[in-house]
Amino acid sequence: MRERICHLTTVHRVFDVRIFRKQAKALAEAGYNVTLIAQHDRHETVDGIKIVSLPRPKNRFQRIFVTTWQAFCLALRQRAQVYHFHDPELLPVGVLLKLLTHAKVIYDVHEDYSQAIRTKYWISKPWRAILARLFHFIEQLASRSLDAIVSVTEAIQSHFPAQKTVLVKNYPILEFAGIPRRNPSQRNSLVLIYVGGLIRLRGIYELVQALELLNSHWDVRLELLGQFIEPTFEQKVRALKGFQQVQFCGWVPYREVFLHLQRADIGFVLFHPVPNHMEALPTKLFEYMSAGLPVIVSHFPLWREIVEGNQCGVTVNPLDPQDIAGAIEYLWQRPELRCRMGQSGRQAVQAKYNWEVEAKKLTELYEKLLSPRGERSS
Repeated sequence: MRERICHLTTVHRVFDVRIFRKQAKALAEAGYNVTLIAQHDRHETVDGIKIVSLPRPKNRFQRIFVTTWQAFCLALRQRAQVYHFHDPELLPVGVLLKLLTHAKVIYDVHEDYSQAIRTKYWISKPWRAILARLFHFIEQLASRSLDAIVSVTEAIQSHFPAQKTVLVKNYPILEFAGIPRRNPSQRNSLVLIYVGGLIRLRGIYELVQALELLNSHWDVRLELLGQFIEPTFEQKVRALKGFQQVQFCGWVPYREVFLHLQRADIGFVLFHPVPNHMEALPTKLFEYMSAGLPVIVSHFPLWREIVEGNQCGVTVNPLDPQDIAGAIEYLWQRPELRCRMGQSGRQAVQAKYNWEVEAKKLTELYEKLLSPRGERSS
């Protein structure tokens, strides 16, 4: 009988790339019986993964205090050998599952949540530092009772016990990358692209401002793939003169993202220098590289090491639109350099920055947890 595995999320989309398309599918392909509990409109089985639907909450309060309880009840019914949860608000659920069942429980830490709390616009500023410290204490306490921690970066990994923490980076899936973009010398226009959440701390405002500083005779277009989180911020961005050169695409299904990348010339990751960003490894960076795009990214030491080390782009001050515009101009005038950078980035992803490499770490973790001789201490 195949071991039953249950993944839980109350926050992410049911077909979230990391949870469904990467982890759940990798485990199903490894022979496990995989269930995913997530917000969805129906129960169904997709690609061999059983989806158990959670009702969509009306607001954040209902999600945290009602949907979380519903997820816990549904998880108990699965009688899984391993429970793998993906949201910090599910920490109490993870602890309860560990106490009430004989299953192994894994906490998947997608970001440094205590640092992220310090930048949440919907939390009053005086409360952010207090809540960040409180969450850090709760997270550390709860993780002691769990069997394993999965982290996405070395920085996050260092916050948890080494003997129970595994690093599984969020690199792109090679099969989705498809063919690289066409040669930039074949056209006289320039297509810029950004994929992800459209919030101030991601550098969207400065990127659109940079468009205003480019030569007005250039044929430059910026494609924005994602959703604005704050209505007031969206209004500010749309009011910029540079927004006239923006093609706003909204949220795009994962497979379609790569179709847009194949038509683009330069990919951007211009996160602001806040603690939660400095050691992050944005998936979009490696997706751009996998599609053969040169990149313009924030000049954080880790990102500079990746980009300059692989000769696949340039780094800039993300708070300086003039610096961003200068980098665009530099690459605009050097189409052959853009082509070489794109090829170098794609080769780097194929060799080391891909999900196929990371999936092996995940399946090895499960093998150890489910092996009688390889059990880890809680």
